[in-house]
Amino acid sequence: MALNIAYFAWVRERMGIPGETVELPASVTDVGALVAWLAARDERGGRTFAEAHRIRAAVDGVMTRPGAPLAGAREVALFPPVTGG
Repeated sequence: MALNIAYFAWVRERMGIPGETVELPASVTDVGALVAWLAARDERGGRTFAEAHRIRAAVDGVMTRPGAPLAGAREVALFPPVTGG
């Protein structure tokens, strides 16, 4: 399954790219598995997603939790918690 991933804020800075299109292995079926797969894929992902609990996600523009399924998704946005001032 091909999936567009958009990275925002320090996630984008650490990944070094604004986003990418990836071909997911069959074992990656939810947001949590996606983040774990990205972390295990290479050193850059390992550093970026070392604290996976800090990552927030939106699937096709809707905020989700780590257990949210990816079936039928076109895009996942990954970003740190939003803070305000």
